[in-house]
Order: sequence, then structure tokens, then C-alpha cells
Amino acid sequence: MKVEIYDALMRRQASRRDVLRGTASAAALLGLSGAMGGIVGTAFAADDLRAQILQIPGVGKGSPTDADWQKVGELCLGPTKANVNQGEFAGVELTFMGLNNQNLHNFLFRGFLKPWEAYTGAKINWIDLAQADYNARLQQSIATGTVDFDILEMGAPFEGDTAGRGLLDEMPDWAAKQVEADDLVSYLKPPVGTWDGKTYRVTIDGDCHTFAYRKDYFGEGSISGMAEPPKTWQEVNAASKALIGKTDPLTSQPAYGYLDPLKGWGGFGFYFIENRATAYAKYPGDPAWLFDPENMKPLVNNPAWVQAIQDVLDLIAAKAYPADQINADPGTTAFSQFLAGTGAMLMWWGDVGSGARTSDTSVVGDVVGFGINRGSNRVYNRKTGQWEDKYNEAPNMAYLGWGIYVTKRVSSDEKKRKAAWSAAAHLGGKDLSLWTSAYPSGFQPYRQSHFNYDEWEKAGYDRAYIEDYLGSNADSYNHPNAAIEPRIPGIFQYYSVAEDELAKGFAGQYKSAQETADAIAAAWEKITDQIGRDSQLKLYRTSLGL
Repeated sequence: MKVEIYDALMRRQASRRDVLRGTASAAALLGLSGAMGGIVGTAFAADDLRAQILQIPGVGKGSPTDADWQKVGELCLGPTKANVNQGEFAGVELTFMGLNNQNLHNFLFRGFLKPWEAYTGAKINWIDLAQADYNARLQQSIATGTVDFDILEMGAPFEGDTAGRGLLDEMPDWAAKQVEADDLVSYLKPPVGTWDGKTYRVTIDGDCHTFAYRKDYFGEGSISGMAEPPKTWQEVNAASKALIGKTDPLTSQPAYGYLDPLKGWGGFGFYFIENRATAYAKYPGDPAWLFDPENMKPLVNNPAWVQAIQDVLDLIAAKAYPADQINADPGTTAFSQFLAGTGAMLMWWGDVGSGARTSDTSVVGDVVGFGINRGSNRVYNRKTGQWEDKYNEAPNMAYLGWGIYVTKRVSSDEKKRKAAWSAAAHLGGKDLSLWTSAYPSGFQPYRQSHFNYDEWEKAGYDRAYIEDYLGSNADSYNHPNAAIEPRIPGIFQYYSVAEDELAKGFAGQYKSAQETADAIAAAWEKITDQIGRDSQLKLYRTSLGL
């Protein structure tokens, strides 16, 4: 689909079926464009490559292997070869720090970069981190000034801690052209990936949370008793309670409703209480939902956030969760529970959608539906201090997507610097990114070109499924009340301590949701004062566009 057609449809809040019709129209127009000659021929050549890599291994043919990752990496080397001579980086060694979550991320990067190493002559050494260990390891390197890596997989929220401290190398123009950053969805364009007007990031992911649900749990005569999947968080809790004691229609095991992760995940688990909170706390037209933009006072203990915490406490008290849910982190809820057939509803990053159909461990691919973050039938107006009885929804743009960054360690060595940026640009390439969006990778659609439904259908996805899955991502990215987190120093310090206090609240160590929220707010105040309230306030307001 042409970018201008897609953007126009999204601005009109077009239905997903309208988007499909727009795609068909664009294809028809292309068929009449024979006079474009070489331009059309080039597009067809690119289409052939994209179609080829999407058949590796093919949807429904099992999980991809290292051999598949290497083959995709080799087929996508064209842009590298246009900028780098064969053997140009011989003798160069680079250290790459990234995630090994669920055997994705770094494990795929190894395969994608093996043919790059063979062509360029460079060698990459790997630092693999579990999700729960990532924040602590990065913060230690920042605090002690012992950055021991040349290339870093990192999310945009950390840009304040890294770019803001002068730890990153600025992206060269040739690398920016190679990755075709203009193709990114709008919310991932600058200022995301930049600091003080300089670009530091190759985007490789979109990262918004979307709602996944089991269609066999809802409908006339279903075990939930609901004709439609829940639209609000109030209905999510009601459905979860209604399912207590019932039997899962697919697995014949106990049925469960919504799967809240009750265990922390190195700060990343805080995004999941955010999912509930944004519907209550993100008032339309007001960008602030974490801190007061006048003084950096936390909003996390206002009535909206307290309601989100109370939702979870209510389900704990009702025994609506699977046994030992207190030890379930987000990785457990997505991969060990939902995709494996436990539970009816989940909020997670969008790659659950591709994993449901292309992972060997998924049993729910035929019964999964998708949507944006659930809404609420009332919203808290922080400016008036009152609840308002009107429907509100606010998709959570959790983490602003993973990116590849290059550190200052290479800045004084031009050969090493070019090698590092070449590796980053290869991982963020337009064609390779389509493959990572369609198969288990840890990443989800994040380019406008990822929303070509025909490509996904030819890969083996059925049209209705892709319309639903990609639509939930597009609807979230383009939502007028999306909750976008600030890129301020220490953001994961705030999140990590919040996880600690939430864990205490969920375990019953605090007397109430309010007491739990107050403990988080008090801890956040200390962090703000430690970093510097005036500087934090200035950066926070800038991030909100104020």
C-alpha cells in the first residue's frame, strides 16, 4: 500500500476492511503504471525478495531455526554490499550487548549477522542478558562509566540515560539512508531516536501493547457468558470472575480469564499495570499520566492508578488467576500460559500475534483475536480531581520499540565505527524487518511497509487473521489518545522500584491499593530528587511537547 493512502485512511479512522480495499485500489493503479518503466521494475525486484524471505520457513511449517535466520540475513545483504566492500572490516572485533529473552533477540541477531561477518570480515562478540537483568546491567555500565560494548540493543526510554550523558555515537548519513527511516510509523520518528537534534538509533521494533483474546471463550453459549469479548477493564474483571471453576474448551484444563503478571521483570513488568491504568488515567487532550508536568510530582497514587491496582487485588482475592501467579512474570504469561493454552485474555507486545501462528509452542493460533488496549467506562480528570462517566481508551505505547545503538567506544576508530553502524543498519534493514515482524523474533510491525496485507497472506497467514492482528497494531499507533512514555533519565529506576512495591502489595504486605500506590509515589519522589528535580522537570515537559 502506498504510504499516502495508508495515512489518509488512518486519519479517517477507516475500518480495516476499508484499508484492504485501499490496498486493492493501489494495486490496480500500479497495474496501469507501465510508463514508469524502471521504477516499477525495481519495485517488483524488491517484492520478489520480500516474497522469498517470507517463505523461510513458511507459516505453519514450524519455528524458524538458525539456518533460516542465516539464510534471511544473507538474502538481505544487498544494502550492505552497496556501502561496504567485501573484506573491508577484516581484523575488526565488535562487542554487542543485547537481550536473550525467550531465545529471541540476540539469538536471531547472531544468525542474521553471520553472513554479514563472512562478507565484511568483522567478528562480533556477544553479551547476552535476560530481560530481568537488562536494566541493572545497563545502569551499572552508565553509573560506573564502564561501557564495555560497541553496539547496544536498547529501547528509546533509555536514551535519556545514554545519549543524554554523551555515551552514544551519532548515526552517519549513509546508515540513515540504508535503513530508510522515512518508512517508520509516525510515532517512532524523531524526536524518538534523537537527542539534542542528533540521531542515534536504528529502529528494529514498534512496541505497543495490544489485547489478545481467545475467541472460543466468547460468543453465544460460551463459557464466559459474554456474547462479545470485553471492551472495558471493568468487563475484563467481570469475565475473569465468571470463568472461575469452568473448563477451557480447547485444553480441557481449568479456565482462566485475564493473565496479569504479578512478578517483576527488571522494570519491564510495570508496563502491565500501566495497561490498566492508562484507560483510567490518560485523559483525552492531556499528555501527562505519569508525573505532574508542573512539578514532577508522581501521579501514580491518584485515584486512577489506585483503581488499576485494586483491579488486580480483586482478582487475587477472588482466586481468579492460575496457581502460583504471584511468581508469573510477563514472559510466563505470554509464552508459558497464553500461547500454551492457559487463559482467555492477555495484554502484551504485538509479537504474540506472529508467535501464535509461527511458533512450535503455540496451540491457540486458530482461536486468537486481537484489539487495542481495553478502555474504561469512566476516566479520571487529574486537573479537576474528579472521575467523569464517559468511555475512554488509551493504548499503551510500551517502551517505544527496541533499537540498535552504537557507543562512543568506536568514535575514534573510523574503520570500527563504520563496521558497527553497518551491522546496526543490516539488522534494521527494511526487508529484513518484514521477516522479523512476521515470524517469532521479539519484535512487531513498526514500518508503514509492514502493513501490506497481501505480503502476509502470501506468506501463509489467512486474510482475516492478518486484518485483525495488523489492525490492532495500526489502530494503537494511530490512536489520538495513545499513552506515550517520556524519554527521561532514570525512567527504569522509577519502573523497577514500582515493581518492587507492587510485588509487596500483591503479596498482602500493604493494607490497600492506596497504600501500595503511596509507597510507589514516595519512592519516585526520592529518585527525582536524586537525579535533580529541575532537570527532570525540564526534560519531562520537553518529552510531552510542553
